[in-house]
Amino acid sequence: MIVLTQDDVAALLPMTDAIEVVAGVMKGVSDRTAQLPLRSVVPVGEDNKMGVMPGAIADPACYGVKLVSLFPGNPARGLSSHRGAIVLFEAETGGAVAMMDAGLLTAIRTAAASAVATRTLAREDASKLALVGYGEQAEHHLHAMLAVRPIERVVVAGRSAEKAAAFAEQAAAHFPEVAFSSSTDLRSAVESADIVCTVTAAPKPIVSGDWVREGAHVNVVGSSIPSMREVDDRMVERGKIWVDYLPSTLAQAGEIVEMIAAGKLKEEDLAGEIGAVLQGRIAGRSTAEQITVYRSLGVAAQDLAAAHFVLERARATGRGQSVSF
Repeated sequence: MIVLTQDDVAALLPMTDAIEVVAGVMKGVSDRTAQLPLRSVVPVGEDNKMGVMPGAIADPACYGVKLVSLFPGNPARGLSSHRGAIVLFEAETGGAVAMMDAGLLTAIRTAAASAVATRTLAREDASKLALVGYGEQAEHHLHAMLAVRPIERVVVAGRSAEKAAAFAEQAAAHFPEVAFSSSTDLRSAVESADIVCTVTAAPKPIVSGDWVREGAHVNVVGSSIPSMREVDDRMVERGKIWVDYLPSTLAQAGEIVEMIAAGKLKEEDLAGEIGAVLQGRIAGRSTAEQITVYRSLGVAAQDLAAAHFVLERARATGRGQSVSF
């Protein structure tokens, strides 16, 4: 078995590669060649939770499980809100072949999934980005959006003016060719954007669909359990919704679950899975004026494909610590 740290994952999984890895595996998700039980969430005190995400994929052939803690208060301590490990098994004899840090891998693959959706659904000339949130996911989503669209201007928006400004200042130092600004006015940030990424831990809606301009694309990312939602009903009513995996969406996407239960939405109102768009089986954006929305929950197939990629790179470069198991 090879054990890989966060530093190893950072070195072995650059965003551009992660995007292609996720794009490939999402086709398998929509083909139903992946086995993806719904994630289990275990309360572990206060607002903290542990998630268990098992799965198996056919290409590359492997299976495994991600064990990840979600501690919303960690960023205030200088720690990631997601901490844990992925154990990867090979499909021929069932041996455990790798264990690696799950926090960074989750952040990278989540942003990569948004990039795949943005590349597929957003207008090609989309150049104005609004990041709603300024944590770890905002950082990786910035890199991901820059990789797939010609972003010229970024507004970082959130409740804390100080944190939003600090994020924008740091990002400007890394990307001097992009104009950065910050704001606590979420509505203004969203109204001005061609691409919106909501990457917060908000338990109740903080972004309204009425704020989204015609032709914009929205990645709804931050809420991953049915009791949380970042966007209101109007986002679902105004936007055309594509998802990563329909069974997860219908069970765990808060705004979708609530609207279906209230009789305001039907499953057939959803456009379908992003993997089916990539395969050409269903349509993507239909007009320049259409509002497209990608509802991301994250699936184990993304973790497994990314972990397998990291393992192969580690073997090729000699990174990681080999241990007997």
